[in-house]
Amino acid sequence: MGFSPLSLVLSLLLTCCVIEIKASLYHSDRIINLPGQPQVGFQQFSGYVTLDDKKQRALFYYFVEAEIDPASKPLVLWLNGGPGCSSLGVGAFSENGPFRPNGQVLVRNDYSWNTEANMLYLETPVGVGFSYSNDTSTMTVDDKITARDNLVFLQRWFLKFPQYRGRDLFITGESYAGHYVPQLAQLMTQFNRKHKLFNLKGIALGNPVLDFATDYNSRAEFFWSHGVISDSTYNIFTTVCNYSRYVSEFYRDSISPLCSEVMTQVNKETSKFVDIYDVTLDVCVSSVFAQSKVITTQQVSERIDVCLDDETVNYLNRKDVQKALHARLVGVRKWDVCNNVLDYDWLNIEIPTISIVGSLLKEGIPVLVYSGDQDSVIPLTGSRKLVHRLAKQLGLNTTVPYSVWFEGQQVGGWTQVYGDILSFATVRGAAHEAPFSQPERSLVLFKSFLKGMPLPDSFS
Repeated sequence: MGFSPLSLVLSLLLTCCVIEIKASLYHSDRIINLPGQPQVGFQQFSGYVTLDDKKQRALFYYFVEAEIDPASKPLVLWLNGGPGCSSLGVGAFSENGPFRPNGQVLVRNDYSWNTEANMLYLETPVGVGFSYSNDTSTMTVDDKITARDNLVFLQRWFLKFPQYRGRDLFITGESYAGHYVPQLAQLMTQFNRKHKLFNLKGIALGNPVLDFATDYNSRAEFFWSHGVISDSTYNIFTTVCNYSRYVSEFYRDSISPLCSEVMTQVNKETSKFVDIYDVTLDVCVSSVFAQSKVITTQQVSERIDVCLDDETVNYLNRKDVQKALHARLVGVRKWDVCNNVLDYDWLNIEIPTISIVGSLLKEGIPVLVYSGDQDSVIPLTGSRKLVHRLAKQLGLNTTVPYSVWFEGQQVGGWTQVYGDILSFATVRGAAHEAPFSQPERSLVLFKSFLKGMPLPDSFS
């Protein structure tokens, strides 16, 4: 008995699905099992994507498919900032990935973002984490080089995973990823004008550096309002030498004696035993004297491991772990959370990216800016001003007025939406790295972002 046209089509589709599944199972970058990991039902992959065969430059990635029905879920690229901090060690193993190191084993993160999406973590730029270059001259990088390399990475990553071409794609990240993400998204939209490769559906930026002066000058008010610095220091600092001026002078190696004196007083009053990335919680004392982040130690609550940075470093420096990840160390002796040999052009921090965010909105790409409200490094007050100012410039009217949103029966934060395309949200009780310190609330935020839905405005 012959096949009907419909049954023939269904048969071909089934064959393609079987081939795709088999390709996934036998992919050369597939992780068989990470040392100490619990049993899971989803696939993991990691390895290298070569950027320049001549200079042997390569970026390292870690890819976790969605827990359930990955073929129906979007693809999400996650980037940490620094510049020079690892999306593998910070994003994947400390924030929103499926596992967190706990001594010699990995424990499940019940609020992993791969419950909702296929998560791709990229160690960028070259020189960060396991990413490498055999040409030391290419260790000098800037925003333009990073954006270009990230674009090439995605193009070549799709050659490894062709089943994800055309999939709904979101880019997310935090801190200095406020530079990385918009610049990459801009290159993607430009590339798409000639070659339809990227199905970019939106970007989300957590506590992002978007405008140097606005972001940094909001620190003093945050410190003062939280009782961290004195009235007199606040008054002197805001009238004599503001934060953006001090930081600019620091990276230009020309700090004025007055600015230096004021900052010394600020540092004395804030105390090295308070983490400026989350001013309300305790610190990992063993890490206070060797803080690991460029733009530093994590914080703790009853459910959060305050010394997770240390445990992540120990885990990713194990030879059996590196073998399982298909990773190797090139030009460095050990893997670290943030790179200390990368020569990044820090003056790039002074170049605003909020205008690029505006251009993406004009292209019809939704943007979410969210802020952990306990972060004094890139405080919510600066981000809120920038988003409101951008909405006004673009003529976007408020579609959701400033109001609370909920996670379960508790207030998860506050939010405001402009023109149904630009959103601002706070994550209540969260640090600079919101998914680390408030994983449940951050997952609710992430779900709403992917679905293009308003945040819950009532008890669930």
